[in-house]
Amino acid sequence: MHIDASTIAWLIVISEWIIRLTMLIVIPVQRTPDAAKAWLLLVFFEPWVGLLLYVLIGRPRMPRWRRRQLSSLGAALKPLEEQCRAAAHVPRTELAADVADAVRLTQNLGHFPIVDGNTVELLTDYDAIVDRLVHDIDAARREVHLLFYIFGTDDTAQRVVAALTRARQRGVCCRVLMDAHGSRHALKILAPHMRAAGIDVRAACSVGLFGRRILRPDLRNHRKIAVIDGVTAYTGSLNLVDSRFVQGVVYEELVIRVTGPVVRQLQYVFASDWFIETGEPLQADAPPSEGLTDGFALAQTLPSGPDFARHNNQQLFVALIHAARERIVITTPYFIPDEPLIQALGTAVLRGVEVHLILSERSDQRLVGWGQRSYYEDLLEAGVTIHLYRHNFLHAKHMSVDDHVCMIGSSNMDIRSFVLNAEVTLILYDRDVAQNLRLEEQRYYRHCVQLDLDRWRQRPLRTRLAEMFARLLSPLL
Repeated sequence: MHIDASTIAWLIVISEWIIRLTMLIVIPVQRTPDAAKAWLLLVFFEPWVGLLLYVLIGRPRMPRWRRRQLSSLGAALKPLEEQCRAAAHVPRTELAADVADAVRLTQNLGHFPIVDGNTVELLTDYDAIVDRLVHDIDAARREVHLLFYIFGTDDTAQRVVAALTRARQRGVCCRVLMDAHGSRHALKILAPHMRAAGIDVRAACSVGLFGRRILRPDLRNHRKIAVIDGVTAYTGSLNLVDSRFVQGVVYEELVIRVTGPVVRQLQYVFASDWFIETGEPLQADAPPSEGLTDGFALAQTLPSGPDFARHNNQQLFVALIHAARERIVITTPYFIPDEPLIQALGTAVLRGVEVHLILSERSDQRLVGWGQRSYYEDLLEAGVTIHLYRHNFLHAKHMSVDDHVCMIGSSNMDIRSFVLNAEVTLILYDRDVAQNLRLEEQRYYRHCVQLDLDRWRQRPLRTRLAEMFARLLSPLL
């Protein structure tokens, strides 16, 4: 049967309009208005391209196999959960009202209570952080658990692998979870050698489009967690990769090293991810009691990601911004805010709160950088002070509120971290920790240029157009 060109053209037009009208109904379901607008814009301009991308990465629900794993998580890790609850300590002093509200919100979102008796160290020297981690692995007696978004194949990664190998030779159980996208080279190159040495290496968020373990290809496990013997833990912004792993970029990080009851919460987060990916529940062997309550810092862990019903990190960040009374300082390498975050920052300024953003002047991702800069003018007009860091690429991720609350972890201030990435944030309710973080913020300022609204408005038209194009896609970045 012969079909002429005009018939084919009409079939294409009809099919495109069927896609547009169908997606007009489908896309807004369980999606924010900004994300829905971005998807609809793509579908209306490129119906078939939009449909293909939506099938790959647009569906908001998690696959059935993952939901089944999540439903059995509580029973599988019940001993670990009980261990976390047994480690909880009543704060020695009564909490202020705004802090108590944050504690309740964090517990309701992430299910971990506030715990007292923690010691906290802020680590900022890149090589020294790796040295300290290797030293702690070399001192391990029972187990080492590592969960990292990027596990490289370079000298930094090799040093960690060597320490893990030495630990295995001493009989220490070593488990490593790497994100399938961020650590794809390590999974191909390093993982076989690590497994041969007795190190249990698994991939997180492996992409599957067909079969039993289908998973959206845009989901990432972006967490950075190290737990040694259930007593010492690390989290923050550092990946296990050289500071110069991107050509022409030097990364600068901030990592927190903790001991005390909060370590068991980080252990539980690791165990949850391990169970979801492997189906293997970790044993709740009680760690040595020494050193568990040596400190005085109050702390709480907040996991977040697409496995949760709510956007945990975004809701906590926005709530704490609304609760601020004097000062908010946000340090992040990627700033693609949603509407509630923008409104919270602007409202804080109107209440008389100082609001500071510390962002890198250059970006290691061009499209994300354009999208980020598209928000600068609106923020400056709202009274937010923007500091652009010039020394290195500042990859640190933390926020401080007034002089007594700070959050340090893996989460960026962008829609990807709020919606698509599995993240972990450590919340510290401690004036000494907040003061130490403030010293770091002041050090950043010395390497920053403060953005001026009038000068920013003078940037070229082509730059503005690129930024606005990226902003339209920002809910999808």
